[in-house]
Amino acid sequence: MNRRLATVLAADMVGYSRLMEIDEQGTLARLRTHRIELIDPSIEKNRGTIIKTTGDGMLVEFPSASDAVTCAVEVQNRMLRRNADVPHEQRIQFRMGINLDEIIFEDGDIFGSGVNIAARLEQSAEAGDVLISGAVHEQVSSRLELQFHDLGDLKLKNLSQPVHTYRVELDRPAGELEQNATGQEATRVVKPSIAVLPFENMSGDTEQEFFADGLTEDLLTELSRRHELFVISRNSCFVYKGQAVNVRDVGEKLGARYIVEGSVRKAGNRVRVTVQLIDSESDGHIWAEKYDRDLDDIFTIQDEVISAVVATLPGRIEASQQEGLTRKKPSSFAAYECVLAAKVLHHRSTREDNAEATKLIDRAIELDPDYAHAHAWSGCIRGQAWGYCWCDDREAMLASCEEAILKAASLDDNDADVHRLMGAVEILRNNLARARYHQERALSLNPNYDLVVVQMGELLTWSGRPDEGAEWIQKAMRLNPHHPARFWSHLGKARFGGKHYEQAIDDFARLPTLDLVQNAFVAASHAWLGNEARAQSHVDAIRAEQADIGINDLVATLHYARDEDLKHFMQGVEKAGLS
Repeated sequence: MNRRLATVLAADMVGYSRLMEIDEQGTLARLRTHRIELIDPSIEKNRGTIIKTTGDGMLVEFPSASDAVTCAVEVQNRMLRRNADVPHEQRIQFRMGINLDEIIFEDGDIFGSGVNIAARLEQSAEAGDVLISGAVHEQVSSRLELQFHDLGDLKLKNLSQPVHTYRVELDRPAGELEQNATGQEATRVVKPSIAVLPFENMSGDTEQEFFADGLTEDLLTELSRRHELFVISRNSCFVYKGQAVNVRDVGEKLGARYIVEGSVRKAGNRVRVTVQLIDSESDGHIWAEKYDRDLDDIFTIQDEVISAVVATLPGRIEASQQEGLTRKKPSSFAAYECVLAAKVLHHRSTREDNAEATKLIDRAIELDPDYAHAHAWSGCIRGQAWGYCWCDDREAMLASCEEAILKAASLDDNDADVHRLMGAVEILRNNLARARYHQERALSLNPNYDLVVVQMGELLTWSGRPDEGAEWIQKAMRLNPHHPARFWSHLGKARFGGKHYEQAIDDFARLPTLDLVQNAFVAASHAWLGNEARAQSHVDAIRAEQADIGINDLVATLHYARDEDLKHFMQGVEKAGLS
C-alpha cells in the first residue's frame, strides 16, 4: 500500500435525484456545463487531481490544503453568482468537505479515514457550503484571506471520534433572491441607478482638463465595483461634457434615478473637489460636500465621496464586500496623474493620441514600477495599437500587450481591466475555457463595466450559446446608451448564431460601414433567408475590397468552439456565392 499525507476534497450535488426526476436531460446538460466551464478548470488551476466521480459527486486530491480550499471557495462563490437568476427549485448547488490526513493510494483510488472524514464533512454541509477539518484550518487560517466560522466538535456518521470543524465564509452577492418567512421567493432587490457627469474643471488651466476627467472616470470605476449599484458607463456620461444640462432630462435619457455632479479646482499642491448628489425625478439635492485637500490625499477624497454617495442612496443594499473590492492604490501621485492623462488620450482613438498615451503610460510605470493599473492600461493602449494596426510589427505589439497585462495580474489580481484584457487575449487564442475564467473574474470585480459585459456576450456567442450572448450584449447597451458602434456588430453575430437572420441584418445595418467579416455575416443571413440578390450584393462588396479573399480567410477571424456553428457560417457564405 502507498500511504502519504494529502488533502482530500469531497463534493456532492444537492437534490440530484429530485432535479433528475423533474428534468433529467436538462439537469445533466447544466451539470456538464458547470463541470466544463467552472469546476474542472478550477481543479486544474489549483493543482488538483480528480480521483473518481459519481453521477452527482466527486473525490479530488490536492497537494496542499491551501490549494483545496482555494478551489472550493472559487467554485462555490462563482456558483452563487451563476444561481442568482435561477429559481430556487431549479438551482444546481454543491456541498463540500475537506480534510488533511494520511491516506492510502491503490489502483488509482484512495482510501482511509482521511477520505472518510472528508466525505462525512461534505454530508454534514448545507447547500453551497464548504466545511473543513481542524487540520485543514490550522494550515490555511494564516495563509488565506478568508473568514471561518468555528462549529466546534461535530459527531460525524460512522466515526467514533468527533471532528473539530469550521465553515468557510463565502460571498453572498447583492441582488440574490431572498426568501420570506413562508419560504416563498420575495421580490428582487432593485439596484439604484446612478450616473456621474464629467466634473467641471474650474482651474482656469486647460492643461488640467485631464485631471477633472480622470477623477470623474475613477469615481465611475469605483462606484461600478459596488454590486449594489447600477452605474451608467463612462461613454454615456461623457456625452454631456462641457454642456449645461437639465438633470431631469439627463436622468430620463440615461435611465438614471440619481445624478452626481461635481467640479475640481486645482492650484499648486492643493485641490478643491465639490460633489453633489441629485434625485433626477424631483431635481432635489440629496447631498453635497466640499473637499479641500493636498494632492497627496486625492485617494482619500475619492473614498470619502464614494462612501458618502453609497450611504446616502435611498433603499441601498449594504455593501458587505467593499473593502475586498477596493483596488490597490499607487504610491506615486505623479504616476497616477500620467495614467489619468493617458486614459483621456486613449479614449480619443486616433493614432497620434495612442502614441502620446503610450509615452505617458510608460512614464507612469517608470515612476511607479509596481502600479498594477498602469500596467493594465499599458496593455490596453498597446492592444488598441495592435487592433487598429497602428504599429510596424503587430506580433511584437501583441506580445508587449500580453506582457503588460500579465505583469498587472502579478501585481494586483483585483482589477477588472486586467481580467477583461486577459479574457480578450484568450479569445484570440481560441482558448475559450480560460477566457471564461477571466470573464467571470472581471464581472465579479466590476459588474457594471459595459466593456466587460459586452465581452461576456461575445464569449457566449463563440461558445455556442448565442441567444444568451445577445442578452448580455443588450445589457451592455443598456448600461451604456451611447455605446460604441461595434456593439451592434457583436449583437448581429449573436443573432446570426441563433438563426435570427432578419434581426442580424437589422443589427449590422446600424453600423456606419461594414468591414469584410461583417459583410460576410450579412451576406450569409440573406442567403439563409433566400434573398439571393441581396446576398450577392454583399459578396460583391467583399470582393471589391479584397478580390482574392476566400472563406478560409474569413474563418481565421472567428472563434467558434463548436464545428456546427462554424459550418453554419461557412454554408451561409457559400450559399451567398463566396467560395
